[in-house]
Amino acid sequence: MKKNMGTVDRTIRFLAALVIIGLYATGQLTGNTTIILGIVALLLLGTSLTGFCPVYPLLKISTIKKDQKAQQI
Repeated sequence: MKKNMGTVDRTIRFLAALVIIGLYATGQLTGNTTIILGIVALLLLGTSLTGFCPVYPLLKISTIKKDQKAQQI
């Protein structure tokens, strides 16, 4: 599993997951919205921590800058 997410992409996903978790913790989310956004938060958190998005290879996308790619090799 080769990383395909840059630092900005990972940070945005991590912060979005934290916002969703915060909304859940404060009781702002209810019903089916809680389940759906909970799954989204887990996916965002997982991809941000691993640095790999499984959809990106299908779309031939990588948000890693060229200098970061050279450091990975």
